Amino acid sequence: MTALISSTETPLVQHPWSADDERWMLRALELAAQAEAEGEVPVGAVLVRDGECIGDGHNRPIGALDASAHAEIQALRAAGAHAGNYRLPGSTLYVTLEPCVMCAGAIVHARVGRVVFGAADPKTGAAGSVFDTLVSPLHNHRVQVQGGLFADLAGDQLRRFFRARR
Repeated sequence: MTALISSTETPLVQHPWSADDERWMLRALELAAQAEAEGEVPVGAVLVRDGECIGDGHNRPIGALDASAHAEIQALRAAGAHAGNYRLPGSTLYVTLEPCVMCAGAIVHARVGRVVFGAADPKTGAAGSVFDTLVSPLHNHRVQVQGGLFADLAGDQLRRFFRARR
């Protein structure tokens, strides 16, 4: 069973994963593998609107020499360029790891409609695990958040990566 995390303004709803949700998360996992192959933490993200990928990305902080080059930010930048606008209403962001505070803030400012993530991040997650940035009722934009899609696959990918570095 999956849970939709939501602000007090949006009703809490239970949803099964759709075939499209699974398809796009599998693509995000492929991008995470690409990040890992480049020596980056394996996180991938895909931004979809109207059934079309409008932006994707994977972690690149080391290669880009840019602390903000997280997968979500890469996907938002690509989608903004594709759409000709930094605001992306009606879009869904699929990401293999629960967004951090920085990414959550960017997601809210971009007016992303929904975030679907794989593994929860018990250290820096900003969709309810540690911080409530994405689901805060204080924002003027409400993001629907659904976590746990392919959480085992995403979590295993991250654990293997960090185990290999220890």
